[in-house]
Amino acid sequence: MAEDFSRAVDDGIKLSKRIYFGKDRAVAAPRPPAPMERSSTTQPYLPTAPMVYAVIPDPGIVDNPDLPSYQPHVHGRCDPPALIPLQMNSIELDVDCYLDTALVTVTGSWRVHCVMGSKRCDCRIAIPMGEQGSILGVEVEIPRKSYTTQLITAEDGNEFEKTAQPETGGFLKPNIFTLTIPQVDGGTNLSIKMSWSQKLTYNEGQFFLDIPFNFPEYVTPAVKKISKREKIYLSVNAGTGTEVLCKGCSHQLKEKLRSAGKLRFAYEADVLKWSNSDFSFSYTASSSNIVGGLFLQSAPVQDVDQRDIFSFYLFPGKQQKTKALKREVVFVVDISKSMIGKPLEDVKNAISTALSKLNPGDSFNIITFSDDTSLFSTSMELVSSDAVERGIEWMNKNFVIADGTNMLPPLEKAVEMLSNTRGSIPMIFFVTDGSVEDERHICDVMKKHLASAGSVCPRIHTFGLGVFCNHYFLQMLANLSRGQHESVYNTDHIEERLDKLFTKALSTVLVNITIEPLQNLDEVEVYPSNIPDLTSANPLMIYGRYRGKFPENVIAKGLLGDLSSFSVDLTVQSAKDMPLDKVFAKNVIDLLTAEAWFSEDKQLKEKVCLHFTHPQLSFSGVAPSFCFTFFSQIAKLSIQTSVPSEYTRMIQLEHTEELKPSDITGKKKTSSNGEKQKMISRTIPLQSLGIGFGDQTATRENVPPGFGEQRLPDAAEKFVKAASSCCVSLCNKCCCMCCVQCCTKLNDQCVIVFTQLFTAIACIACFECCSAICCAGDDG
Repeated sequence: MAEDFSRAVDDGIKLSKRIYFGKDRAVAAPRPPAPMERSSTTQPYLPTAPMVYAVIPDPGIVDNPDLPSYQPHVHGRCDPPALIPLQMNSIELDVDCYLDTALVTVTGSWRVHCVMGSKRCDCRIAIPMGEQGSILGVEVEIPRKSYTTQLITAEDGNEFEKTAQPETGGFLKPNIFTLTIPQVDGGTNLSIKMSWSQKLTYNEGQFFLDIPFNFPEYVTPAVKKISKREKIYLSVNAGTGTEVLCKGCSHQLKEKLRSAGKLRFAYEADVLKWSNSDFSFSYTASSSNIVGGLFLQSAPVQDVDQRDIFSFYLFPGKQQKTKALKREVVFVVDISKSMIGKPLEDVKNAISTALSKLNPGDSFNIITFSDDTSLFSTSMELVSSDAVERGIEWMNKNFVIADGTNMLPPLEKAVEMLSNTRGSIPMIFFVTDGSVEDERHICDVMKKHLASAGSVCPRIHTFGLGVFCNHYFLQMLANLSRGQHESVYNTDHIEERLDKLFTKALSTVLVNITIEPLQNLDEVEVYPSNIPDLTSANPLMIYGRYRGKFPENVIAKGLLGDLSSFSVDLTVQSAKDMPLDKVFAKNVIDLLTAEAWFSEDKQLKEKVCLHFTHPQLSFSGVAPSFCFTFFSQIAKLSIQTSVPSEYTRMIQLEHTEELKPSDITGKKKTSSNGEKQKMISRTIPLQSLGIGFGDQTATRENVPPGFGEQRLPDAAEKFVKAASSCCVSLCNKCCCMCCVQCCTKLNDQCVIVFTQLFTAIACIACFECCSAICCAGDDG
């Protein structure tokens, strides 16, 4: 899908050379990237900033709507349609950073500068998002029409799902959301507001924000007299109550506010060209030691859950003077046939890098699984240069694809090998791209093993590749053991994301974390219920709901690297100006969805109230209970916070203004010219934005991991495949000499018929090639 999009933009840039802007041209005509630039990526035209494109199926409509020029007639159509990037008149970036989350809003104006005034075309919006981005909504205003996205429950969306088309809206790549606005007149200005959330990254005590904001040169208006206004607003609320220091910024922001834990910046300017670099900002808000705090907030009035909100955080600090944790690590790797090629090679490279980061005194092992299970060693190997070298050599020889995906035996073997650990942190890294039938049974078995483990149970850190594995199963498996979960939906960044998981998990500084005392609370619920470990590569952020009087003094406790006890007082403060429900919405929805999947029960589907206990929280010996319905809560929370989920569907609402003679009664609203405005609404269905719960069929058929729909063969490919199959089966029964003898007995009429048939088959492919050449030509 991404490759098709990139090719369509390439075709569109070539078509845009037909547009004449007169002598008042401010910029040169769009040009394809140089060969060196093209070699840097296989998809050079994917958006690197919010973009809007004109969808051009007919090259003949391409022209300047204000200054028509002579255009040679174009034969044929563009299939798939070409995409011409629209010129941008203004752009505004508004970012609010809360804790480790950024809420981003981009507002801009684009003009359909490339279509005749008497013609129409669809316009496609493309929104690239940063780290773990989640689309929140899009609003579009054009003359007499407006469009807005909205989430509805999955049940309500079932009737629309069958009619949803891929091009109307959805994810082009995991971080690029697209939406199509139908039939916009040439010369129209589109005012668009788009919102999303994304995560800040963390490294050595600093938070880093990176937002795609690199606009290509060809979106700059070609006419000199058009003013170009660029605005950026940034606010930071670290919530720590300590000084926040700015460490770096990509754009020239001016400081507007500085107070305890808060910063605010602004930038406004008339520019000649739009921003040609991503917007990046970094700051620090932590000390050299482990510090923490706790926020309290009343539930918003419109909140479906009227329990009060609390959230606590722990920062690892810049320097750790405590003894490093001893680690016992087992890598469990899926080597089924779908992992062939780059996925398995990237996993091997990432494990090799992780082995080099282990310390003397640590131990490791490597297990591969398909239908069978293979071990690098029958026991844990102490880390040494020789052992690491042997481990890498073993992977080179044994990372060979095989049939099947049997997950439980290797996991049980890994837990067994780590069952007798003393004075160390046992870790299992589980890597797979598949989904199997017994995933809930696997969770149950692992839950029993973990319950019978020692004071520090093995941490199962999971990594899912592609969209065919069940990421909610993997997340549940990690949550049960206080582990981490990481995912990658395409094969572009496997090694990078896996290395991130290894780095985060191997830098653990505090384990078995609990908060206490909360004995006065009537009810408490924490996400996730088993609090993960604190690592030096990531701060810990926990969200919760409660009823009752919250205690004034709260303590976080845990075990340090030498397994000695540690505690820190959490400063309790009110979070009046921090939307905690929106900041944690994506995490909570994902965790609830994993719980809903794991607790598959008819009562849940009937929305019966259930009770759960969480003794792991150790709230002064209190095992609180709470009551909620998974499916209804997830759907309501998704709609309330605008964060898509598995139980909601996104639709696009079109509102068209219909002008009629004014009503003499004057009861209805009238426009300035005396005509009343009546709005006609239409619903445009979009494809589901959820990732689903795995695809066992794709796993059995060893479909390679990836993102987006697998490309279906077109008619010509089906014909060739069928013909090939026919020829293969025929060749199995006939030898070449039989064919020769048969041909010598054909009369002239038969020869003519066969000649015409094969010529027609050849013309099918020839016609497709000619159409593509016509659409891609410099003159359209």
